[in-house]
Amino acid sequence: MMNILRTRLALSFLALLLTAPLLGCGYSLAGRGSFLPEYINTIGVPLFGNLTSLPDVDRILTERVRNEFISRGRYRVVTDRTGVDAVLVGEITSIQFVPAAFTAQQQASRYALIMTARVEFTDLRENKILWQNPSIQFREEFAVSTTTNVDVNAFFGQNADALQRVSTEFARTIVSAILEAF
Repeated sequence: MMNILRTRLALSFLALLLTAPLLGCGYSLAGRGSFLPEYINTIGVPLFGNLTSLPDVDRILTERVRNEFISRGRYRVVTDRTGVDAVLVGEITSIQFVPAAFTAQQQASRYALIMTARVEFTDLRENKILWQNPSIQFREEFAVSTTTNVDVNAFFGQNADALQRVSTEFARTIVSAILEAF
């Protein structure tokens, strides 16, 4: 009986020794940590460029990215490139609307909004690119009416809703990639 007790005590002690180094391993909850240098406090996020024919998409995406950085709570976000510790620049290179599903009559019943952008985050103190993606792509599908009397307003309403969803996902993905070093 005493040997069993000693064995269990020894195994418990061994388990404690093996797990102790993990207690300070630096893991944090997703969205709460940051792998940026400590001196980066102010981030410039100027208006993104827009190479598409879709108006206002640059403003929508830029605002979502700024708000996502602000929601993380640690950073001051400004609209300028000057007087900041780091800068995030982006350019929307294309937005396409392509049919994604069809009815039996070969009418498009779903469309996919596909947005491609170029993004770069630079540490201005060290003049070093910390994160970049020259061709990041997001896709969002939406349904359209397949009746013979197509409501153009309904199509553009779904189109705008899809753009809002893509913008939110874009901002979360970009900021997470920068802060969490993915």
